[in-house]
Formats: sequence, structure tokens, C-alpha cells
Amino acid sequence: QVQLVESGGGLVQPGGSLRLSCAASGFTFSSHWMYWVRQAPGEGLTWISTIDPGGGRGWYADSVKGRFTISRDNAQNTLYLQMNSLKSEDSAVYYCVRGGYDYWGQGTQVTVSS
Repeated sequence: QVQLVESGGGLVQPGGSLRLSCAASGFTFSSHWMYWVRQAPGEGLTWISTIDPGGGRGWYADSVKGRFTISRDNAQNTLYLQMNSLKSEDSAVYYCVRGGYDYWGQGTQVTVSS
């Protein structure tokens, strides 16, 4: 069965960095677009980033452009999100999502606070 398992979240100070990982299994990872989506407390789901199946191109929400980098390792079936210059407003649960929004991970909490 399809599984997406995120890791790498935690507590970080403003200006700090984190790298999220998403281990994928149960499907041909290299054939699928992948997304990162986040949900801040009390808010709805917000799209953050998309990567094409080959990993050659990434797209970003304006709120994270220039600070976050999406990447993937198709040999390891793993999706990444490198997050730099973190701000308090980046605090959220981050979800790894398969293209088509048909499968979601359980989410990983990112808290940016001093």
C-alpha cells in the first residue's frame, strides 16, 4: 500500500534551518509529481512546493520562495524540503503529498520560536 512518512520536524529558532524528509513506498515514486503542503494552527491547508518526477524543477509559494528548496532522490524514494531563514509564520504541520493529492503523509510539526 502507498505510504508517505515525514520526518525532520522540530523546534527551531527564527533564522534557523530544518530539512524535512518524506520516505515513500508502495508506488513508483519516480513517476509521480510530489508536493509539500502545510497547515498552521487554526488555518487551512496551504500549498508550499511542487517538484516534477525527475526532480529537475521546483515550484514555490511566494511566502517561501528563496528560503525553501524542494528536492528528491528517486533512487532512495525520498522527498526533501530544505527550509532556511525560518520565521515564526512558518510554524505548521508539514505534509508530504503525492501528485493528485490522493495520498498524504501523517505530517511533521515544525515550530519556529525563540
